[in-house]
Amino acid sequence: MNGGPSGFHNAPVTKAFVITSALFTVFFGIRGRSSKLGLSYQDIFEKFRIWKLIMSTFAFSSTPELMFGLYLLYYFRVFERQIGSNKYSAFIFFSGTVSLLLEVILLSLLKDTTANLLTSGPYGLIFASFIPFYLDIPVSTRFRVFGVNFSDKSFIYLAGVQLLLSSWKRSIFPGICGIIAGSLYRLNILGIRKAKFPEFVASFFSRLSLPSFGNSPPPAPSRNIVGTISPNTGRRAERSQPAPMVSGAEPSEEAIATLVSMGFDRNAARQALVHARNDVNAATNILLEAQSH
Repeated sequence: MNGGPSGFHNAPVTKAFVITSALFTVFFGIRGRSSKLGLSYQDIFEKFRIWKLIMSTFAFSSTPELMFGLYLLYYFRVFERQIGSNKYSAFIFFSGTVSLLLEVILLSLLKDTTANLLTSGPYGLIFASFIPFYLDIPVSTRFRVFGVNFSDKSFIYLAGVQLLLSSWKRSIFPGICGIIAGSLYRLNILGIRKAKFPEFVASFFSRLSLPSFGNSPPPAPSRNIVGTISPNTGRRAERSQPAPMVSGAEPSEEAIATLVSMGFDRNAARQALVHARNDVNAATNILLEAQSH
């Protein structure tokens, strides 16, 4: 199982976040300050280093953390494809902000003057993403190694454990804060799951992403239609088409690949798309409902 066959196609916000995180990590690493980006009680409550509070949410403190962190961020782009760039931007903002607030509260409770008590990096976003990964991404293959059961999702969990334990308690605390933030988002606190950033945000990141993927196919029309046309208009369009042509329409390869990138079986994805008239969003709901039964 992978996060999709087309790189950052249909995931411009993820691409921008990955590039930003990598650039900040390299920048501070060249200056020899990457190991000093972690948060401490003194930074927040005595020296009031707000810039460090912000930078710590982007830059990793070591190369191994950068490798595992970017790998997980890259994989979790599947959620941007699933809920759309506008909602995913809200998810990034919520998980990052809540996780950061929890880290600050933790520092205030511990009152440990040890330098860099908490490691830096987008741990909030990464570990918040494990909540929908666990609940929404189905297992497509299972296998055994030396008598131990594994699935195609096991590699993502192993990468997460490696990142979580990379700096021991310095990384465990931010990871736990991220899991809590993801759980709060899942519980739809204050209706947060309905929140989304304005359209121009996704459009801005899309313009930044398109030049490097000039040969990539354009986004599937069905995803844009769902977001811009009212349900009544969609139903009128469906009624205006002859039933034999709709039922016999073969799903596009791009739509199938999008659902496969979410972890669904290829044959099940194709059947769901046929039933949903090649509507990726509707097909996703069909597959998720089938998984819940």
